[in-house]
This record gives sequence, C-alpha cells and structure tokens, in this order.
Amino acid sequence: MNEEQALHASPLGSDTSYVNEYDPSQLFPIERSLNWKKRGIERSSLPFYGVDIWNGYEVSWLNSKGKPLVRIAAFIIPASSHSIIESKSFKLYLNSFNLSRFESEAHVIALMEKDLSQAAGGTVKVEFFDPDSLSEFSRFEGTCLDDLDISIDQYEPDTALLKTGAAEKKDESLYSHLLKSNCPVTGQPDWASIHIGYSGKEIDQEGLLKYLISYREHGDFHEQCVENIFMDIWNHCHPKKLTVYARYVRRGGLDINPYRSSDQNEPTNLRLSRQ
Repeated sequence: MNEEQALHASPLGSDTSYVNEYDPSQLFPIERSLNWKKRGIERSSLPFYGVDIWNGYEVSWLNSKGKPLVRIAAFIIPASSHSIIESKSFKLYLNSFNLSRFESEAHVIALMEKDLSQAAGGTVKVEFFDPDSLSEFSRFEGTCLDDLDISIDQYEPDTALLKTGAAEKKDESLYSHLLKSNCPVTGQPDWASIHIGYSGKEIDQEGLLKYLISYREHGDFHEQCVENIFMDIWNHCHPKKLTVYARYVRRGGLDINPYRSSDQNEPTNLRLSRQ
C-alpha cells in the first residue's frame, strides 16, 4: 500500500460510526516510511532518534461497579516504530472504552499498551494522571523568533530560506509559535509551537522563521512535518547536533508532540499554554 492508498483507506474525512465498547480494531496504522519511500529515501538511514508524545484528555472507562473513571493520558510512541497511528482512529479507539467495564486502572493501561504497541509496531508506553495532579503550563526555553520584523509570501516549504553565518554556536535554542500545517486528507489546520536546538554554524534567525512559516499551506501529518524540518535543517545548515520538538494544539481530545534529535535522549512532556 502506498501513501495515497493508506490515506484513502483511513477514517479521516469519512463518515464514522462511534463505538462505545472496547474495540482495538478501530486503530489504523500508517507506515512511517511511505512518505520517504515516495522520495526514494530509506527512512532507517536518517540521522535522528525520537518519540511521538500523544496526550489524551478524553480518556474514560467504567469500573467493575459501572462507575465512570476519568484520566489524562500520555502515550509515548518511539519514532523507530514501524507505523504512526492515524489520529481519528486513535480517538475512536479511546472512545470505545467509554461503556466498557474493567477491574482496575492497571488493566486498562496494560490493554492500551498491548493494543497500541501492536498497531504501531513498537513498544508504546502509557501513563495515566489524575486530572487534578497535572502541573501548571510550561514554556520553551531559548529565544522566541516571533517578533522578528520580516516580509514573506512563501507558504509552501522552501529550503532556500535556510541560511547560516560564519559564527559558531556552542548551543542555541530557538522557538516559534507560528508553525501551521494542514491535515493531508481534510485540509483542517494543525497549529503548533516548535523548538529548535542546535550547535554548529549560526542559523540565520530570519531565514529560519520564514522557513517555518512556509509550512502554512503544506499538507502532511505532524510527525512527517517534524521529520522534514529536521532533515532540511540538517542537510542545509549542517549542524553538529540538532533537536526539533513540536507541540501541536489538541484536536479531538488529543495533542501530538513529535520529537526528533541527533542525540538519543528523552524530551520533557511539557504542556504549553496553547495546549
């Protein structure tokens, strides 16, 4: 199945019957490598590690007495997994727990980890949080690019906007709240804040901001956008180290937060004010 066939077969953009009893068949995986294969690139050869952190705000089931329980969930999916899980199918899967009875919270976590790992083709970790236990909003560290006074009329990704100077930066952290892309099937907007950390030749900040804004009319999944951004900066700016971390605004009770880095490290699941 190629990428176009996978998108056509997914629940996105189609009429859906909402199931409220446990049904793992709702999950629809899409192979991560399809987009790269289309460009003649073997994804396993790309120089990044990472995870996709999904946060679920509409997670509920019934205990053995029929009483509803509610949790906020974090789903950590390794970037090395075979597939992403299409977001509407993920929501339908979570919705299927709503009128299902389970003996314990641990049983629900174990079941979700099994189902999601099988769908993703990699080990998925699930964490539950009481709604009253979450910390306050956080923020990205570094320099915000959004107040730069720039002119731009390019709204499809353009790597020519990426430039470097002669100065070397040991470590620089930059971020923007102006990233927007679109769902590749429905065309609905996907809004995000994005953090870029690197060391190497200084990246031109105006050019980087213009490049990020150029995604404004681009249609792709969150995970693919972040991988594209990582590889464009890697190939055009040649940093010694690079990390790209996007925090997308939630839709349908889920937010998706892809993290890609040249180093093998784990991101903090920080919650921004827009989430």
